[in-house]
Amino acid sequence: MSAAHFTLDATDLAILRMLQSDAFMTHKEIAAALQLTTTPVYERIRRLERNEVIKSYVALVDRSKVGKPLLVICAVSLKEHALERLKQFEESVCALTEVTEVLHIAGGFDYLLKVVVRDMAEYQHFIVHKLAGLDNVGHAQSSFVLTELKYETAVPIE
Repeated sequence: MSAAHFTLDATDLAILRMLQSDAFMTHKEIAAALQLTTTPVYERIRRLERNEVIKSYVALVDRSKVGKPLLVICAVSLKEHALERLKQFEESVCALTEVTEVLHIAGGFDYLLKVVVRDMAEYQHFIVHKLAGLDNVGHAQSSFVLTELKYETAVPIE
């Protein structure tokens, strides 16, 4: 069964909410909160993982504490939009370590990149030596984040 056709019930949703809040919660803690035993909670979590509802578990790192305080949103337009050219750009840009998110969008630009760097000098190096070097990049416009008011990775689950 693919994740797209996977049905989630109220218990699955409750488990997802808890794990998004604290991925370190044990099966025992989740079971206690849901008034279940640990075995069905364990089995549900494994099923959510197998069906890629839960894609991975990660540590969220404070950029500034690891020397990467500058966050830039870079809007990119491509020269050509043939499928092969799009895929080639996507593979290349996803391989750039400074890029933490790539969004294919509709509107005035083709892609939005979330770029994390140390400072303006590092961003300039990224633009000149990496992004501009990718085949098919037509135009890039940078917006520098002054204050990050909300940073949420959890998907809203009703």
